[in-house]
Parts: sequence; structure tokens; C-alpha cells
Amino acid sequence: MTDTVNTSAWPTGISAITLFVDGLDVTKRFYRQVFGVPVVFEDDNSAVFEFGNTLIDLLRTTAATELIEPARVAQADAGSRLQLTLPVDDVDAMCKELAARGVTLLNGPMDRPWGIRTASFRDPGGHIWEIAG
Repeated sequence: MTDTVNTSAWPTGISAITLFVDGLDVTKRFYRQVFGVPVVFEDDNSAVFEFGNTLIDLLRTTAATELIEPARVAQADAGSRLQLTLPVDDVDAMCKELAARGVTLLNGPMDRPWGIRTASFRDPGGHIWEIAG
């Protein structure tokens, strides 16, 4: 077995990220209000939003089990295992805009040691979003 991987077979980007949510309606409303992006697809179990070239699929936790079996869907209060980052031109201005949209920041805005200014917030499904610039 070799340690090298033929990277030419791998895609160059992520096409979709599926987030499991308990409250689809409230989370869908949050995404419309906070991010200002339209729903590009929806059915009884999901709502899909387009962030540039990446689709964010909000999927009811009750429908997620079938998708990932035999893995288990974690509860929203189990703790975060990921953070999604959106680039912005002005973190401070976006924090003011987020506050106007009813978003409570978890942290920031703050300057990070790696030279980026960031702030983070949580969506109703418990997923952490970071803005960075």
C-alpha cells in the first residue's frame, strides 16, 4: 500500500453540505433572513440554499438517519464538530448587519493570530458559522 493518492481523480470543490436540523421551518427562515439567499429546492424534509458554487441542504434530522446509516445523527446540543466560514469584506460592518437581523454573536469581532478578523454565530440547528475578512 502506498502513501500517495492520485489527486487528479478528486474534485476541486465541495458541491453540497447537508446540515441536519430539528426545526426545518425556523432554520429555513433564519437562512432567508440572515444570509438573504433564496431557497433553490425544497420538499417536506429539506430546504436547499445556494452559497456561490456550494449548496447548503437543511435536512430534517428524522430524514437524515436513512442518509447516513449505520452512523447516528447527533443531537443539536451534543457540541459542535464543524464550523462553516464565509468570507466578507468588512467583519465589523457585517457584525452590525447580523445584529440588525437578530443574530447573537458567539464571539468577535476579533483579530486572530493568523492575520484574519473573525466573528462567529450559531444557526437554529446548532451549526457554527464564521465570518472572516
